[in-house]
Amino acid sequence: MKLFVGGFPLDISEIELVKIFNLHGTVSTIKIVRDKKTRQCKGYAFLEMTDQAGADRSIEALDGTPMGDRFLSVKQTEDKPAAKPKVYTPKPWAKSTEHHYTKIDRTNTDKKKRPRKQF
Repeated sequence: MKLFVGGFPLDISEIELVKIFNLHGTVSTIKIVRDKKTRQCKGYAFLEMTDQAGADRSIEALDGTPMGDRFLSVKQTEDKPAAKPKVYTPKPWAKSTEHHYTKIDRTNTDKKKRPRKQF
């Protein structure tokens, strides 16, 4: 069961957050969302609980709980179905995509190659 958790302090670690949720059920995975460049926490995370009962207990006990100067928000997330892969179908009016290439023999060229850089 996947949970969305928001409103926790930005300096909290994954282990501290797991310890809070492990009081109500078993956490299987956690992902605190961070900024790609600065690696600073954005203030929300996703947790996966092993069972539905533990997730329900966590939501009931922790949603709206004050944590520092903020309030914890715990909600259940819906799993979105994976996007269908697009299948290319050629248009009937489009030109054929088949190309016929001929290889050119370049063995008799007098062109010199550039020297490689030496490091």
